[in-house]
Amino acid sequence: MRVDDFDFEVPERLIALRPAVPRDSARLLVVPANGTCEHRDIRALPQLLRPGDVLVLNDSKVIPARLHGLRHRTSEDSPGAKCELLLYWRINGNTYRAFARPAKRLKPSDVLTFGSALKGKVVERDGAEVEIAFDREGGALDAAIAAAGEVPLPPYIAGRRPPDGRDRADYQTVYARVPGSVAAPTAGLHFTPELLDALRKGGVGISAITLHVGPGTFLPVTADDTDGHVMHAEWAEISEGTAGEINAARNAGGRIVAAGTTVLRTLETAADDTGRIRACAGETDLFITPGYRFRSADVLLTNFHLPRSTLFMLVCAFSGTDVTKAAYAGAIAAGYRFYSYGDACLLFRDCTP
Repeated sequence: MRVDDFDFEVPERLIALRPAVPRDSARLLVVPANGTCEHRDIRALPQLLRPGDVLVLNDSKVIPARLHGLRHRTSEDSPGAKCELLLYWRINGNTYRAFARPAKRLKPSDVLTFGSALKGKVVERDGAEVEIAFDREGGALDAAIAAAGEVPLPPYIAGRRPPDGRDRADYQTVYARVPGSVAAPTAGLHFTPELLDALRKGGVGISAITLHVGPGTFLPVTADDTDGHVMHAEWAEISEGTAGEINAARNAGGRIVAAGTTVLRTLETAADDTGRIRACAGETDLFITPGYRFRSADVLLTNFHLPRSTLFMLVCAFSGTDVTKAAYAGAIAAGYRFYSYGDACLLFRDCTP
């Protein structure tokens, strides 16, 4: 398919630079499989879902993965040049893969310092990516990264304002548990403890998977055809308990509600041909475009995505390209806020044969 087929224009004024306050006051466009879209807000979710449904969340936690520092050729005492890293893959206790700027200037054995909190050494470089071995590991490394790093806001926000202290809380779900993402699973940003309690009281089950959102969320699709695009692999896990909860809900007639595209891709990676979810842990590079046959989720809660992005293509696959484009056009006309800190839509898949 031509990537141009997934293009559209979003007025700059609709790109959200801050989230709704409170989180669950964000607007919600309800998009049925067939019929007219409905304008609600996130607080309406308990009325839109049914007892017996199961809401699946992504409990990955965003790390302050953007590091600004100095490159030294021989030791940290030698003159330094500015450099920047975006950590995206933890290889072991003290080693990360990262995108670097300026990458071409980095060489193996270069020493990198990030204030007084953290030091590392370049192990190898491959294009714009580097492998960095830090001077500490485990929890000590986590603490040093937290002290030295900043929240890696998407370019469409970071290009218009710098990250600040508010983003440390805003760009994190209230249920984030497992550190590892370089971007938030943004559909989850709308949930509050009160909304989750209301869903439980309404008979909606809540389960969690983990997918660490990687740098692919920032990377544009540069190919002319979707067949030419290669997805970055991301690490995902579904426990035996979560798989059992999801399968039990499906067997009892409940719907599977994916809170975000990260959840949907993880479920599809783990689903067999009958839709049964298997426990799993490992990499996934699933790229979903129109024509894909979904086996897991019946409902998708997701934010409004960038044109020509793999996320918009996934939404088109889930709801149908014509339905999705019409819904987005309606959202733009109605002034919905777009992208990571923006509003959301609730999509119901047409499950008829």
